[in-house]
Amino acid sequence: MDNFNRNLEKYAELVIRIGVNLNKGQDLLVEAPIETLDLTRLIVQKAYEAGANYVHVHWQDDVVTRNKFDYASEDSMDYYPEWYTTMLERFVENGGALLNIKVPNPNLYDGIEASLISRASKAASTARAKYQHYVRTGEFSWCLIKAPTEAWASIVYADLPEEQRIPAMWDAIFKINRVYEENPVVAWQSHLDTLKATHSLLNERSYKALRYRATGTDLRVELPEGHIWLGGDNENARGVRYVANMPTEEVFTIPNRTGVSGTVASTMPLNINGALVDRFTFTFEAGKVVDFQAEVGYDHLARLLDMDEGARYLGEVALVPFDSPISNLNRIFYNTGIDENASCHLALGSCYPINLKDGTKLSNAELKARGGNSSLIHVDFMIGSAELEIDGELVDGTIEPIFRAGNWVLTF
Repeated sequence: MDNFNRNLEKYAELVIRIGVNLNKGQDLLVEAPIETLDLTRLIVQKAYEAGANYVHVHWQDDVVTRNKFDYASEDSMDYYPEWYTTMLERFVENGGALLNIKVPNPNLYDGIEASLISRASKAASTARAKYQHYVRTGEFSWCLIKAPTEAWASIVYADLPEEQRIPAMWDAIFKINRVYEENPVVAWQSHLDTLKATHSLLNERSYKALRYRATGTDLRVELPEGHIWLGGDNENARGVRYVANMPTEEVFTIPNRTGVSGTVASTMPLNINGALVDRFTFTFEAGKVVDFQAEVGYDHLARLLDMDEGARYLGEVALVPFDSPISNLNRIFYNTGIDENASCHLALGSCYPINLKDGTKLSNAELKARGGNSSLIHVDFMIGSAELEIDGELVDGTIEPIFRAGNWVLTF
């Protein structure tokens, strides 16, 4: 127990110092499931020790969330409180930082009609559009982290006795976040340097397109002129470095909105707003999803694609080697923030303007004209495997290998 408490404290300090990189005098908003009480209290302590001006905790609970769908009127699915979005916007504009302990429950909405989930999701996304713009343009420091809950651990470690599931989940979280290192902060700084070297080389290569091949996948993704590869930490509008997702193993950029063609098959299940979708494929023409299939969760996927006009286009392309810390655990976590860092992936919906030269200065129309995509959604789905091959197409037409057998073949 002493070792666990020390590791929990190291984790809390890590997410404050590396994740949001909290500065003296800043406000911090922590969004946390009520099951993560001990970790959340430590995070608040570490934030004040780092000089936080004020820390506010917004507690979340699956039972409360589910109650809306079980007992509220159907009309309430189309409502999202303006006062809450206004609070978030003012918080960002006043220089605050956000730390979200994001632990979605894949079974949360079992038995709920897909249409109700879709309506509630659209209402929230519409109301939070300005706030999400701040997120995607790097206006402020934000970080998503993970912590065990009984519902989540029982799905990921269903093969273990019940009393072993939470400890197993903590062990995995500590491993993938380098908490077991003697000095996790130093270990993370080294890791971020490695990711920087990776995306720096990709920016030097400035590929015109990427070509993917695997079972069920034959896809060409064009990259717009001025695209920027990023990965590891980002810089917010005030010049502060932060890590948006912990753990992180990816480097990512923006695809050309109308330059995607071919077919792609998923390699992991996808949790969409608490509903599971699995074994699905997309067919793209001129950037748009024109056909799709799903063996599990077809209705949920269909409603996601119909969320708005931009939902059928890609907003992100990300590269992650198959031989990586999370993938080597050989476990599906049913949590996009972890699974996307075990696998190459793409994202439907809105792009990150930070991935385009001067992109944060562009209107949605200007962004679209330069190849970016705008949407209410941004949903990552995993396509990586041990057989994935990726080639880079240079401006002069030269083709060179980037991935073979799921791993890098470029020399960094």
